[in-house]
Amino acid sequence: MKTMAAGYFKARCLKIMNEVRSTREPVTITKNGQAVAKLVPADGPSEDIFGCLKGEIEIVGDILSPLVPPEDWEALR
Repeated sequence: MKTMAAGYFKARCLKIMNEVRSTREPVTITKNGQAVAKLVPADGPSEDIFGCLKGEIEIVGDILSPLVPPEDWEALR
């Protein structure tokens, strides 16, 4: 993991961000010798759509049966 001073990072911020994205290597940013921040590559979006809402929604009731009975459908008359 690379370590650099905040002033150096500030002067070359966009270039360093591109390097982190391409190499996937985190960078620790220091101020007065103390670590104050860490720049890490962002996770890419998930390709799989199945299960992406797991734990976010809850299905309540019957989702297979029609809301209106078939006898009430205008198209069947």
